[in-house]
Amino acid sequence: MNNIFITGIGTGVGKTVASACVTEALGAQYWKPIQAGLQDTTDTQTVRALISEPSHVKDELYRLHMPASPHLAASREGITIYEEKIVERAQQMQKADQPLVIEGAGGLMVPISQHVFTIDLIKALGAKVIIVAQNYLGSINHSLLTAMALKQANIPVIGWIFNGDHHSNEEDIIGWSNFPRIARIARARKLNKEFVQAQAALIRPGLQQLIPA
Repeated sequence: MNNIFITGIGTGVGKTVASACVTEALGAQYWKPIQAGLQDTTDTQTVRALISEPSHVKDELYRLHMPASPHLAASREGITIYEEKIVERAQQMQKADQPLVIEGAGGLMVPISQHVFTIDLIKALGAKVIIVAQNYLGSINHSLLTAMALKQANIPVIGWIFNGDHHSNEEDIIGWSNFPRIARIARARKLNKEFVQAQAALIRPGLQQLIPA
C-alpha cells in the first residue's frame, strides 16, 4: 500500500499544514480518518481549502464532536472506532500511482479505542511515517521518544518535517534519531494556497529523494 502517515511529536505542532504541503508536493490524496472536535474548522476542511486540487481530499470516516482523544470522544458519543474499518477504507482509496497521505490525531500513543493506539493503526495500514516536530521546551524529549517508539515497532520512517523558525535542536534530533530531515516549513505570515504551493515546491525534492518512485 502506498500510504504515508503524518504523525506529530504532540498536539498542535503543525501536522495539518505539513499534511497539506506534502499532499500538494506529491499530488497525493489526503485523508484524516478520525476527527475529534467539530466546533471549529476541521483539519479536512483546512486542507481542502489550502491545496490546489480539493477533490484529492477525502471525507473522514469518524467525526466526533468532543475535542478529546478519539477513544474518549467516541465513548462519550456512543461510537465504536474499528481499526479494521479504517484499514479497509484506506485500501479502497488506494491508487497505484498516487500516494495517500493520512493525518493522525496527536502523537503515536493517542488511543483510538480501548485497545488500539495510533502506532498500532500505522502498523496495520502498512504506512511509512513522516514525523512533524516543532521547537518548544520539551520538544527534544518528545521527538526522541517518538523516534524510539517507531524504531521499536519496526515502522519505516521517511524523515522529519520541522515547523516554524529554525532552531539548533533540529540538528541534534536528526543526529540522535538517525532519521533524515525532509524539510522545514517556515512560519506562515498568511496561511493560504500560495503559501502551501511555495512550501510544497521547496519540500518536493527532499520527498522525491526519500520516497522510492
